[in-house]
Amino acid sequence: MKKNIVLFVLFILPIVAYLFFASGVNGFTKLPVIIPKIADFGQWQSLDGKKATLDNKITILGFGGSEVLKNRGNLFNLNEKIYQKYHTFKDLQFVMICPLGTEGDVKNIMDAFDDFTDVSSWHFLFATPEEINAYYNKLNLVEKLDSNSGTPNVFIVDKERNLRGRKEKEEYKEGYNTFHPSELSNEMGDDFKIILYEYRAALKKNNNASKQL
Repeated sequence: MKKNIVLFVLFILPIVAYLFFASGVNGFTKLPVIIPKIADFGQWQSLDGKKATLDNKITILGFGGSEVLKNRGNLFNLNEKIYQKYHTFKDLQFVMICPLGTEGDVKNIMDAFDDFTDVSSWHFLFATPEEINAYYNKLNLVEKLDSNSGTPNVFIVDKERNLRGRKEKEEYKEGYNTFHPSELSNEMGDDFKIILYEYRAALKKNNNASKQL
């Protein structure tokens, strides 16, 4: 009897575990669409006067709020846990929308980041609080902006402008809280890898492999 148990633990259990995890990975290679076809940014401009678009880019989208300097720790967490790992992908951008009047604060933050990070994939757009609130409200998300037109959450938007996340009731997730480094490392990191896998698989299927992803 003991011999059978030992044989089971040594040989059968590892095979069962492998099949279980393999089936789980294969069945979870598509991150659900939470909000389809969200609006683009229009005429909003960045610090250098350039425009940004969601089209044909994987975008990490955030709303910095008027207290962006006070909450710069959130940006630091996102920079450390996600940005520095993935910003070299040419089809990826990090876009933060902030109220007009915060340009100086944003520049100070980016100047500090520039000491240890290539900040070329960070993009900050500026608009009035009314414009920001109107844009965000059209997303119809559960979480709302605070009184400063900001939120600690960031969102994954795919190349077709679909906001992606988790739809299951027990773990519904439309955004990822930058205040919590563990959430960025775990939930967001896992979900972002799925997005990258999707595009890599599509490129491979179309025989159009590229270093862009």
